Amino acid sequence: MSTMHTEILVIGGGPAGLSAALTLSRARRDVVVLDSGEPRNAPAQRAHGLLGLEGIRPLDLLARGREEVTSYGGRIIHDRVAHAQADDGAFQVEAESGRRIQAGTLLIATGTRDILPDLPGLAERWGRDVIHCPYCHGWEIRDQRIGVLATGPMSAMQALMFGQWSPQVQFYPQGLDYPADQLAKLTATGITIADRRVTGLAVQGDALTGVVLDDTRVNPLDALVVPATTRARLDGLDGLGLQIEESEAATTLVADAAGHTSVPGVWAAGNVVNPAMQISEAAANGARVAMTLNTELIFQHAENKTQESVS
Repeated sequence: MSTMHTEILVIGGGPAGLSAALTLSRARRDVVVLDSGEPRNAPAQRAHGLLGLEGIRPLDLLARGREEVTSYGGRIIHDRVAHAQADDGAFQVEAESGRRIQAGTLLIATGTRDILPDLPGLAERWGRDVIHCPYCHGWEIRDQRIGVLATGPMSAMQALMFGQWSPQVQFYPQGLDYPADQLAKLTATGITIADRRVTGLAVQGDALTGVVLDDTRVNPLDALVVPATTRARLDGLDGLGLQIEESEAATTLVADAAGHTSVPGVWAAGNVVNPAMQISEAAANGARVAMTLNTELIFQHAENKTQESVS
């Protein structure tokens, strides 16, 4: 299979990647987007908090974005990275299909992966009535019976947050220890702290009805909040030698505010560097990184031409 050549390869076709590709295509750059088609929010029925597009279906948003990118000459390839490496001033990327792409610059916008607790039935309800973000789903579960399942040190404060959306919040510490002042805040604001562990979900029809406790009792609930840990999607990118940052809550790709990674010529944007970004933030970040990238390429080209003229 012959090698495809492009000026800029965007790896990842979510809001950050497509926004970056749109900005770069409109800047008359030769852009290819490599899209695995696995958006983080695929389980969600609607996307919220997106000005002018409130309630749009996430997959419809991405389809519209792909159309916009291709309308300005950008190319979309539906494939996954198998291997990537720097090679003599360029980057060689091989996809799982065997396709080879050579690019002068890489922009990584592969997003993040939510890592859920090993609880029977949890993954099947993720993005529906098992959620994690109050700003994404809080309005839809307002005034309902909400449980918050502890997964790490910030879970108690997550429970406190959801008290803004409902007066019926229960916090399940799951055997984890939390500072007394945090628990006091929960109690003072009317949030119940459970003394039993959650061992499963109760589902009737196609709706969550509660959580099963370790004494077999069922606590009735309408929604369960699970503050998932996250891991940057970096499959196939080990060969680039990128700097990664790991914490208890997340693994992220290290990049500065402008989008530069630890490897010259490799940029990053969106949830791969900050899993807390919502759609609007990720798209804005993708556009901003693309603008900076384009500006640097312009100045680099001018510098090269200047050096040629005086040599």
